[in-house]
Amino acid sequence: MQNQQIANIRKEYKLKSLMEEEVQANPFDQFKLWWEEAIHSNIDEVNAMTLATNNSNGKPSARIVLLKDFTEQGFTFYTNYESKKGKELKDNGYAALVFFWAALERQVRIEGTVLKVDKEFSQSYFKSRPKASQIAALVSPQSQVIVNRAWLDEKEKELTIKYVQEEVPCPAYWGGYIVKPI
Repeated sequence: MQNQQIANIRKEYKLKSLMEEEVQANPFDQFKLWWEEAIHSNIDEVNAMTLATNNSNGKPSARIVLLKDFTEQGFTFYTNYESKKGKELKDNGYAALVFFWAALERQVRIEGTVLKVDKEFSQSYFKSRPKASQIAALVSPQSQVIVNRAWLDEKEKELTIKYVQEEVPCPAYWGGYIVKPI
């Protein structure tokens, strides 16, 4: 029986402990300690985090995004504002983040309010991305139905030629969000 086999999958987590006397009083300071540990552990995609949102009807949705900055003010990621997640963040200004670092047997949950990053910061980060990633932001109508894969490939080819010698402009529908812990 498949379900019984799944139910028997277990791992005993004993690599780390979480003792009250060892935890920083400031949760952000604790995150910084664990972040440094994760960075030095050579974890693949250490900045990958689950972003959970809700639409205006309360229906949850989750996906993986990449952390691009963090300060005591919050945790920053970038996306298409017109995507499903962008619309959900506009409708309901709350989100949850989860980092899962299996190799360290650690996870971090963050819940907070969500605000757009200043346009200047978004544009600065956009310019720091590889040109192919910049073009991908222009090409991909995230969360929208497209004709077919060939349409995407053709649009990418056109824009790659167009911007071979030019700077790729940051689209108005693209930018960052900061999740401010509550």
